[in-house]
Amino acid sequence: MQGAQAVQTSAWRKLLSKKWVFPALYMAAAAIILTLVWVYQDMNQQPLDPNKDATQVEQQVDSGTLAEGKTNDEAVEVVASNETLGWPVADAQDVDVVMSFYDDKASKEEQAAAMVEYKQTFTPNVGIDLARKDQKAFDVLAAMSGKVTRAEQNPKTGFVVEIDHGNNLKTVYQSLVDLKVKKGDTVKKGEALATAGRNELEKNLGVHVHFEVYDDNKPVNPSTLLAKN
Repeated sequence: MQGAQAVQTSAWRKLLSKKWVFPALYMAAAAIILTLVWVYQDMNQQPLDPNKDATQVEQQVDSGTLAEGKTNDEAVEVVASNETLGWPVADAQDVDVVMSFYDDKASKEEQAAAMVEYKQTFTPNVGIDLARKDQKAFDVLAAMSGKVTRAEQNPKTGFVVEIDHGNNLKTVYQSLVDLKVKKGDTVKKGEALATAGRNELEKNLGVHVHFEVYDDNKPVNPSTLLAKN
């Protein structure tokens, strides 16, 4: 028995004399301690709610849907409040006002020049008419961002586009061809709506665009607004 114990003691000493034994023991002990720590943490954690992530996703979706699903009027009002009215052309220097807005306070000569004649009937011009000197066609652009509430053809005025900008403000574009928008579209300021063309009502003006601005359904002289902007 003593001989066997001596052999076992000698074997342990040889094993412990190996350089890798103690590092291996330390690593094993560390692994056991880490395992115990993880088990302890898991036992103290609150049970997970399987519906929590789904609820968060639904809330995010709902928030996104609400943001995207705002009424067009609300979206337009936000845009309109941050924008000013622009010219319905790319470069105002390229066009002339070939017929002015009829102003009650203007001189008789100016008022006479702002009357639209059609079949021996005279009607005050409630907008302004823009044309190039060379009578070439040009792109007609949205003066402000908004929603297209009308895009149709009229036998007298050609194609007509109406845009609601919110805050009771809207613009109307007449004497158009090659429409690029339709009713219900949302357009940005400067976006092409159509091309300037001719119409029956103002045939003497040639290729032009008739541009109107309404505030609370009352016509406003676009030139006074454009001069400020």
